[in-house]
Amino acid sequence: MRSLDFYLLADHRMENELVLFLIIFIPVIGALVLPFISRISAFFRNGFSFAVIALSCALSFLLLPSALKNQTISIFKDLPLGFNFFLSADSLAVYMAIVASFISALIVLYSFDYIKHYENQNEYYSMVVLFLGAMMGLVFSANLIFLYVFWEITAVTSWRLIGFFRKKEHILRADKAFLMTVFGSLLMLLGFIRIYQETGSFDLFTIKEAVKLHPISNLTIALILAGIFSKSATLPFHTWLPDAGVAPSPVTALLHAAVLVKIGVYVFARIFVANIPLAVFWQTVIPAIAGLSALISAGAALMETDLKRIIAYSTISQIGFIFLGFSIGNPVGTAGAILFILMHGLAKAGLFLCAGIVEQNAKTKDIRQLGGLIQTMPVTALSFLFCAFSVMSIPPFGGFFSKYMVISGALESGHLIICAVFLFGALLTILYLFRVFNMVFLGEIRNPAREGSFLMLLCVALFAALSLAGGIFIKYPNEIVQTITRQLVSLR
Repeated sequence: MRSLDFYLLADHRMENELVLFLIIFIPVIGALVLPFISRISAFFRNGFSFAVIALSCALSFLLLPSALKNQTISIFKDLPLGFNFFLSADSLAVYMAIVASFISALIVLYSFDYIKHYENQNEYYSMVVLFLGAMMGLVFSANLIFLYVFWEITAVTSWRLIGFFRKKEHILRADKAFLMTVFGSLLMLLGFIRIYQETGSFDLFTIKEAVKLHPISNLTIALILAGIFSKSATLPFHTWLPDAGVAPSPVTALLHAAVLVKIGVYVFARIFVANIPLAVFWQTVIPAIAGLSALISAGAALMETDLKRIIAYSTISQIGFIFLGFSIGNPVGTAGAILFILMHGLAKAGLFLCAGIVEQNAKTKDIRQLGGLIQTMPVTALSFLFCAFSVMSIPPFGGFFSKYMVISGALESGHLIICAVFLFGALLTILYLFRVFNMVFLGEIRNPAREGSFLMLLCVALFAALSLAGGIFIKYPNEIVQTITRQLVSLR
């Protein structure tokens, strides 16, 4: 009987390893196949793109039960020079994979009608699918060099997507985003090399054991943080993100909500929460940087008149809350940050997709030229409002609970001044989002525009409904988040 249990357990482990492998390589291989699928028809291309991302999401869900039982699924292949092919799926990685792939799937569904008016559609879908595949590879990488490789693939794909329209101004802004994020990632690579020099390994589990005896240097931490801050558009590397608003709205939704800027906070959690504990010095410096970034970007959003730039500045501001939760070093803040990734992703994707409907049909992003659109775009207006309520942390929307937990954790750790800064930033969030809703959707109609297509409205309505349901049924995501937090805390 024990022998049978052993074989069943071994078979289950092998199945999970196969699932882990497929989560990454189905979208990566799918992106390479898409140019050939595109030759058949646009319908097959679109369906294949959605199916690949949806399958990656479904497979990620299959790993969740094992991950929540604290069973880590790993694939290891020993390679020369420490560049080991090492994939590891714990609860945090599986959670991040589900959030990213689920939101990406809805964004691709929205893209069917949004993108059909433009050129370069084949490249768009290939880059989006590869983008998601690189995200999956990064999430599950337990070797710093492979993490860096997937990190750079996201830089290349986002560069092509930001410059989608190929206008000179758009290409310049895409180049700016690429250069700023790659510069930061090169600094991060130097930090990884220094970790190898200090610990003798690029594998996170080996590094974790080594730093218990010999903590890594502050210079190494600073180099890695430079890469993380550049990718997550945190002060002083934040200026590329508002400029990336020239991209199609599904792309900006991917950048802000599902994949790109979330890579930074995920890698921060993977390295500095799960494996390399931060010293007290960094638990003060990082919240201070995050608070300053949140406050300055919120102020910029209050002064901006471009709809998508306002939402972009909002992203920079809200990312600061996630860094605060992860950096203060207590379970409440950590749980709040993990929950924040989900709630912010749902709401911010909805905001950008609503902005896409407005921009495409009203032919402008300038909020001074808009008004009264709730009369002609009621579904878009209400969806925007619901998603904005979540970002503003209005109860019972999901964003309220995540932000409340982050602030509570910071208070528990004694960061009173930092909390005051973030609370002021939260007040500014309410002001600039109400300003946007008022100028775009209320008052007299200045620029008549019709609703988006049924598929586009379905996607924004789903994001709005999930932003509300995430708060009403907070018990269920919170149980998952608390389990992930307990596992992370036990690893320290």
